[in-house]
Amino acid sequence: MPDRRLLAFLTAAAVFGADRWSKSIVENRFDAFDTKVVIPGLFNIVRSSNPGVAFGIFSDTTSHQRTFALVVVSIVAVIVLAIMLWRINRQDGVTAAGLSLIFGGALGNVYDRARIGSVTDFLDFHAGSYHWYIFNLADSAICVGAGLLILSMLLNNKKEAGA
Repeated sequence: MPDRRLLAFLTAAAVFGADRWSKSIVENRFDAFDTKVVIPGLFNIVRSSNPGVAFGIFSDTTSHQRTFALVVVSIVAVIVLAIMLWRINRQDGVTAAGLSLIFGGALGNVYDRARIGSVTDFLDFHAGSYHWYIFNLADSAICVGAGLLILSMLLNNKKEAGA
C-alpha cells in the first residue's frame, strides 16, 4: 500500500490542478458574466468573480482590508490542514480523503484570492428561476471533503457506541 501521506498530498495536488485548469479555461474563454448554456433549465457555465467567501458572504463589503484578511485567514486554514495531512497516518481512510479534498480545494481558492483578490466561480446550477450560488471545483471538493469528515465522525461514533 502506498504511503498514506503521499497519497493524501497527491490527492490534494490533483484537486488543486483540476481547479486551476478549469478556472484557467473559464478565465481565458469567457468575459465577466458570459453564459454558456450546457443543459437548458439546469446547468450553465457563467464566469463570475467572488471577492467574498462561501455563498458570497462579505462580497458586499467595501473595506480595503477584506482581501488581506481573507487571504491571511485562508493561509492559516491551509497551514492547519497541511499539518493534519502530515499526521494522516493517525486518521481513518474516510477522514484522510476528506482532509485531502478540503486541502486541495482550499489551496485552489486561496491561490485565486492571493493572485487576483477574488475567486473565479463558474458552475451555475438552477431549476427554473431558482439559482444556487455559482461555485467552482475547489468549492465542490471542499463540500465533498466536509461531507466525508461528517460521515467519518458518524461512523466512528457508531463504532464507539457499539463497542
